[in-house]
Amino acid sequence: MKKEFIILNAMLLSAAGARADEKTDMFNLEYTAVVSQTIAPDARGGGLGDTGAGTDPDVFSQYWNPAKYPFNISRAGVALNYTPWLRQLVNDIDLAYLVGYYRIGDYAAVSGSLRYFSLGEVYMSEADDAATINPYEMALDVGASIMLSEKFSIAAAVRWLYSDLSYDMTDDTSPGSAFAADLACYYQTYPMIGNRECQLGLGMNISNVGSKIRFGGVDYSEFIPANLRIGGALTVPIDEFNKFMISADANKYLVPTVPQQEEGESSEDYQARLQDYREMSSISGIFKSFGDAPGGFSEELKEIRWSVGAEYMYNDKFSVRAGYHHQSESKGNLKYFTVGAGFKMSVFALDVNYLIATAKSNPLDQTLRFSLSFDMDGIKDLFKKR
Repeated sequence: MKKEFIILNAMLLSAAGARADEKTDMFNLEYTAVVSQTIAPDARGGGLGDTGAGTDPDVFSQYWNPAKYPFNISRAGVALNYTPWLRQLVNDIDLAYLVGYYRIGDYAAVSGSLRYFSLGEVYMSEADDAATINPYEMALDVGASIMLSEKFSIAAAVRWLYSDLSYDMTDDTSPGSAFAADLACYYQTYPMIGNRECQLGLGMNISNVGSKIRFGGVDYSEFIPANLRIGGALTVPIDEFNKFMISADANKYLVPTVPQQEEGESSEDYQARLQDYREMSSISGIFKSFGDAPGGFSEELKEIRWSVGAEYMYNDKFSVRAGYHHQSESKGNLKYFTVGAGFKMSVFALDVNYLIATAKSNPLDQTLRFSLSFDMDGIKDLFKKR
């Protein structure tokens, strides 16, 4: 059934191969549709362990925290990212991402991005029929941000999500779509540490808050991956040419936990609880997500995903990065180190990062991301020189 295909892809993207001491009954995953929205489309943030809420503003801020855009030095920028995905399992799943922004005056900016996630070719057979399909997911968003003071900014973005995972060769299946919004804020200041003027950034982004998504052939809607991201970053200059940055993010899905049948519970009672879950609105699900874990407060803490990163920069042109991402074993077991590097010129910047999984049988192991960004001010100056 189509539903089984959706769940299979969600498991592949978020928790395939993850183990918790081989005790599968310990798992209590947070399920959402359109899981590709959780993949970071940025090699710099990826190299920092998937952190970005409070890091330096750049063109990829649309994903991490769009409120950072007014603090960009450059007037405008555009970037491309390519990420081959799940290379341990298949060789034709990938993510392509296009993003850009434009600052209006000195205190505001507009931005937008287009995301396309391809699951490659899938050969399906049903009875006497056979076909090759190309399931995919995509998202288009636009945002606006404004500085309320020299240190603080806010932003909002709206997003259209589309998911076509149809595989059933009948007429009762169809793609699903949904609308969502992001709300973000960012604070940047310059504290003195010793005799060094440092940069401190703090940010929060509540993303993908919106409607649920319904696929044809299913009589109920699924939650989309609403997420709360909070993070910070501190940049410390060593001398005129060298500086060092550390960053940390915490993430939590704003979706309710899927009910599990309890020991001794009748099938009728469980189906009633499951029906209540399916009929729950996305807004109600956000509030419920903070207190519905079966294991109580200790399990709620396990739902938080932690990331830390560090970056060394030389002359604002060469960078090396490292980071770590942690997810509880019972919530997916995505634990991995990341390393990365970047090279920046006046016109463009190239970043790459590599993921090294620490959990057994993790299909995300050896994942690469590539990002190429262009500074519109640099391109403009280059043409003026000619």
